[in-house]
Amino acid sequence: MAERSVRNAAVIGVGLLVAIAIAPGTRSAGRQGQSFPQRASQAESLTAWEKIAKVLQHPRCINCHQLKSPLQGDTGRPHIPRVVRGPDGHGVGVLRCGNCHDQTGANPTSGIPSAPNWGLAPVSMLWQGLSVGALCRQLKDPARNENRSLDAIIEHMEKDQLVGYGWNPGPGRTPVPIPRKEFVDLMKAWVACGAACPQ
Repeated sequence: MAERSVRNAAVIGVGLLVAIAIAPGTRSAGRQGQSFPQRASQAESLTAWEKIAKVLQHPRCINCHQLKSPLQGDTGRPHIPRVVRGPDGHGVGVLRCGNCHDQTGANPTSGIPSAPNWGLAPVSMLWQGLSVGALCRQLKDPARNENRSLDAIIEHMEKDQLVGYGWNPGPGRTPVPIPRKEFVDLMKAWVACGAACPQ
């Protein structure tokens, strides 16, 4: 009888230790010295990033994150006319991006989309062909993201009018797959949980 009481007390004691170890906010170490909440946050961050990457790899973004010339449409076809980057990323000669993509809004007759500062993304921000992990690391790297902090990246995604074109691209073009507010909330969650990147 006494033996059974000792065994029951041991089981209860182990149960309490496990409960304490996994309670939110505890610092109990798991594998590789990480606490359980840290592992949970990393998993949440990676889950958010997976959805974020689907937007950044969408044609609305990739078409202008190009080295020499932009692409067009949902299939990434060569731009017509064949414009080139130029020294400032906004074309050359008479084929300046703003000559057609002016700041007045999409042209209802031609269907040409528009936003302020229309042009190619900086050369350091070429995304096509990157894995989701490589894209994540590039986005976080100030040397390759126009020297932006994570908070500045969120603000860029939330307020920049050219970025906003992805959600309102005009007739015949598929918008990015997540509403802008939801996307910004995912960005905030990704950062708040540690801005984790997959391998």
